[in-house]
Amino acid sequence: QVHLVESGGGLVQPGGSLRLSCAGSPRIFRTYEMHWYRQAPGKQRKLVAGITSGGVTKYADTVKGRCTIERDNARTMMYLQMNNLESEDTAVYYCHARGDIEELWGQGTQVTVSS
Repeated sequence: QVHLVESGGGLVQPGGSLRLSCAGSPRIFRTYEMHWYRQAPGKQRKLVAGITSGGVTKYADTVKGRCTIERDNARTMMYLQMNNLESEDTAVYYCHARGDIEELWGQGTQVTVSS
């Protein structure tokens, strides 16, 4: 069963922008804390940004000031706006949700930053 579905990845030039989206079910958006993670080739999956059900956000130092995480609980959508992209941002980006007794992952969406 697919719980989270990402979209919005693609190829973008350095300095460009992308907006990633994550769709999920209402039960997830009611209470789960949600995150964006990314995994570059040959590297560990790392937290990019997180947001609580109440809208409190946190960011990795590497993206602070360039990325904005948002969630629309009514539309059961989460977003990651990424600006001023760098080659180091190239990775597969994953939507993640954590509840009291489970955590869920999306299938990932590829972001490639290259000229």
